[in-house]
Amino acid sequence: MNNQIVVYAVYSLVSVALTIWVAKTLHKNGRVFLLEAFRGDEERADAVNHLLVVGFYLINIGFILLFLKWGERVEDVVTAIEFCAMKLGFVMLVLGGMHFFNMYNFDKMRKKGRAPQGPGYPPVVPQ
Repeated sequence: MNNQIVVYAVYSLVSVALTIWVAKTLHKNGRVFLLEAFRGDEERADAVNHLLVVGFYLINIGFILLFLKWGERVEDVVTAIEFCAMKLGFVMLVLGGMHFFNMYNFDKMRKKGRAPQGPGYPPVVPQ
């Protein structure tokens, strides 16, 4: 079998599997932050959580597919392994960046939800 096809298959499968795992982890654990941000409104928190996961999938899988062709063709097994590892490492860095971006936004939403609101309190101004 052509080395390039093997690299594409391994890269695609591992990258999509990592994306699914990270998305499920964010969805499960992000709900707590969103519930606090939306003051216990489960329906709104779950809807936003789902929309965030959909956006996460679209951005990451889009990146994975666009990044598929990047780089030189591989000629031997060693080069194929190194090339695949490099591409997967880059995808993991992007997933990590997306994770921290989501965590930052979850924390901002949580802090906004904790701020006192109502009569006698000034409105919370987004920063």
